[in-house]
Amino acid sequence: MVYEIALLPVRKEQIEQFRRAFDEVAPLLTRAKGYGGHMLAQGIETPELFNLIVRWASLEDHTPGFEESEDHQMFMMGLEAYLAKEPKVYHIEGQFSESCP
Repeated sequence: MVYEIALLPVRKEQIEQFRRAFDEVAPLLTRAKGYGGHMLAQGIETPELFNLIVRWASLEDHTPGFEESEDHQMFMMGLEAYLAKEPKVYHIEGQFSESCP
């Protein structure tokens, strides 16, 4: 599995609007080839910093796949008004381990 981690810096005064906008554009993400689930997590110490973690079947499904699609353009257009600056995106590889009893 490949995980995309996108750090999304949101304008403090627009956090609730950002959440609503994300809910509206999320279906564009979920229908992408290779999509395996996502989590949008708000920072505790820095509530204006959101982490979007997306599980992809392969790196190619995300980039170039989704990133070069019209759905990605529409996804970003729906969020860009709420972002304080450009998101930072990176990828990791691995899987979750089961916790010991």
